[in-house]
Amino acid sequence: MIARLRQLWRLWHIQRVLLRYGLDELVFTPPMLRPLAFLLRLMPWRWFRRPQDPLGQRIRCALEDLGPIFVKFGQALSTRPDLLPPDIAVELAKLQDRVPPFPADQARVVIERALGCPLDEAFAHFEAEPLASASIAQVHAARLPDGREVVVKVVRPQIHRLIDRDIELLYLVAALARRYWPEARRLRPVEVVREFDKTLHDELDLMREAANCSQLRRNFEGSELLYVPEIHWPLTRREVLVQERIHGIPVADVPALREAGVDLVALSERGVEIFFTQVFRHNFFHADMHPGNIFVDPSRPEAPRYLAVDFGIMGSLTDEDQRYLAENFLAFFQRDYRRVAVLHVESGWVPEGTRVDEFEAAIRTVCEPIFARPLKDISFGQVLLRLFQTARRFQMEVQPQLVLLQKTLLNIEGLGRQLNPDLDLWRTAKPFLEQWMRDQVGPKAVWERLRDEAPELARALPEMPRLLHRYLQAGSGPPPSLSPPPPPPPVLAPTLFLSGALAAWAEGPGWWGLPWWSWGLWAGALAALAWRCRG
Repeated sequence: MIARLRQLWRLWHIQRVLLRYGLDELVFTPPMLRPLAFLLRLMPWRWFRRPQDPLGQRIRCALEDLGPIFVKFGQALSTRPDLLPPDIAVELAKLQDRVPPFPADQARVVIERALGCPLDEAFAHFEAEPLASASIAQVHAARLPDGREVVVKVVRPQIHRLIDRDIELLYLVAALARRYWPEARRLRPVEVVREFDKTLHDELDLMREAANCSQLRRNFEGSELLYVPEIHWPLTRREVLVQERIHGIPVADVPALREAGVDLVALSERGVEIFFTQVFRHNFFHADMHPGNIFVDPSRPEAPRYLAVDFGIMGSLTDEDQRYLAENFLAFFQRDYRRVAVLHVESGWVPEGTRVDEFEAAIRTVCEPIFARPLKDISFGQVLLRLFQTARRFQMEVQPQLVLLQKTLLNIEGLGRQLNPDLDLWRTAKPFLEQWMRDQVGPKAVWERLRDEAPELARALPEMPRLLHRYLQAGSGPPPSLSPPPPPPPVLAPTLFLSGALAAWAEGPGWWGLPWWSWGLWAGALAALAWRCRG
């Protein structure tokens, strides 16, 4: 009962905020309430209303007033141009995850409770004034007893309760939308909220963020493109993260970068290379690469290196999504619209019964005007937007596993164009994608797959003679309408005999660490099976 009363109180507060920003018309957006929309004109608060700001701006301000969870949800929605009109998506992209810091004495309590010791024992110095404050945690500078400079990330007190309260409301709204909104089947609002819920709770576990940081650091060990700070594991807990402090120029501070002599063209191209390296080579990418999380090391201005922080949101794709995505990019920029349509159907991004020719024609109609401009002027974000708008007509379903990728791609493009307005994203990405595709289907890829499967083959090989014997017995009686198979060839018995001889002769490892006798058994079994199938 108390929980229900709290929900009603929170809903009443949300309604007050919506009224304050003139968003009461959103209540009548669902189809079942549209016939009652005329009641809005009878409401007293609308009689003396002053001229209003654009709808997108009012929604952004309302989300900022509703609190950090709604701000983060608005940020997530801003990456989904298939869910929102373009003007609202642009406004939501302006949402900043900056909230007032909580007092330093509360941070001290959280740290000491997590570490089980006084703050002065863990750190030689701890700055009470935070370096940054966000909705989930805030960051303080500190120094370890051995003199190393670190940053300490502390989860906000009571944040779990606030998140659970607001997420429960989002689930309620999503369930109502799924029940009463015809577009809900395609947009899958409950799944979108569930993905958002998972992402938020993953961010609350700073041990998970530390593990993400360590993995990304290993992936770029010795790289001249990206530097990832080191985690100080002895002082890292679920509520507290301690990592190496980095010093660099914020990537959004273009005047400072120019003053330091940084090559902005090289910097923008390196950002694109980092993105595609993470997505297609490592399949583990930083999915929160907004300017506040990216810095630049100006020590080598001609070959600048990125410095990354905040690894709470990381993404990865399935092997199929990787391949389809790479092929989609290549086909799209080669104007092979039929291939784009076929890939959407094969990947399940649009319903299986979709007519490929109609989908191809729709994509061509939308995209040809885009390619009338130089490639350097084409926005990947606009391409995605137009493609989603087209696919919406063909009931394209939301793909939650691609949400983080879309967000990261849009961030990278916006960042690159801010550094270098003439950035040709396609010229930078195309060689990488083509090489990746060659690696996926070439001899090297076949060899690597065989190597990966070798242990499984080694476990299965001892069972092959028995399984082969059962197969031959089961198939010994030919169907009446068929002639019996030819007798076994003379080569079969010597082959199996040689397999046994190899078992007695070879005790050391053979290819890929497998004993030679196993390869002999495998060869004999394949020979017998091939002859049996010949009939």
